[in-house]
Amino acid sequence: AAAGLCPCRALLARRGGALRALCGSVRGLAAGQETHFGFQTVTEAERREKIYQVFESVAKKYDIMNDSMTLGIHRVWKDILMHKMNPSPGTLLLDVAGGTGDIAFRFINYVRSVRERQLQRKLKHHQNLSWQEISESYQEDKFKSLGDSQVVVCDINKEMLKVGKQKAQHLGYSESLSWVLGNAEELPFDDDKFDVYTIAFGIRNVTRIDLALQEAYRVLKPGGRFLCLEFSHVSNPLLSRLYDLYSFQVIPVLGEVIAGDWKSYQYLVESIRRFPPQEELKAMIEDAGFLKVDYQNLNLGIVAIHSGFKL
Repeated sequence: AAAGLCPCRALLARRGGALRALCGSVRGLAAGQETHFGFQTVTEAERREKIYQVFESVAKKYDIMNDSMTLGIHRVWKDILMHKMNPSPGTLLLDVAGGTGDIAFRFINYVRSVRERQLQRKLKHHQNLSWQEISESYQEDKFKSLGDSQVVVCDINKEMLKVGKQKAQHLGYSESLSWVLGNAEELPFDDDKFDVYTIAFGIRNVTRIDLALQEAYRVLKPGGRFLCLEFSHVSNPLLSRLYDLYSFQVIPVLGEVIAGDWKSYQYLVESIRRFPPQEELKAMIEDAGFLKVDYQNLNLGIVAIHSGFKL
């Protein structure tokens, strides 16, 4: 019987080897496929390497440059994203390309605020308790200020994660917060794991947006929500011309003055112009399997928030 199985094993081994070779060839072809890095034409492998170098270069000045480039308005956009999410205690959030922690910290603050209001309402309904009983109840609930909520920050760039961890330590964020090195196109998480997936100003830097969207769908639980905040396309012609003037003439100069890095910020501006417009990105999100997909333009389309559900 054992001898009879040998030819089958040999055949399976040959087929397995052929399959691995085919997969390797596909990856090789994918790495060699042409794409864009800003306005340059490069291979996908070259693009990944160049983008990694950009964010390695800008990591330490990233937050300062965001404030300078947007005149601080990016903070308002991120606040709007959080209110749109409206997380409740117990929510499990995956924030992809969130290295410096802006979305994660807002999530923690928001859930803490919701939790605090819940606690206040609970105490109002216990008017007849003694002071000691109220104090014990308050301390017990206060100990778990996020109510089992967790946020996982996933970023492909070690330097961005390093900056985020330093900020978290400085600002006192540690509870229910974790940092994971990972690629948006191949997330290191199980299926059906998270309640919400966010990616803020990160998806345009992903080489294969379709793969990133498929991964977002995979790791979300049924009923989970996808939220993407990203620079988009301005519909007003006059504002569009002014925006182009500011983007190409001012932002690279700010990059040079503040961060000593003209080229990286030139790329960031070019990447915004090459990014799919609102309706095209909406269609891509639907193609990944999401339902009830819509978007909200902010500041006349300078940025947009796309939303979809895994139903």
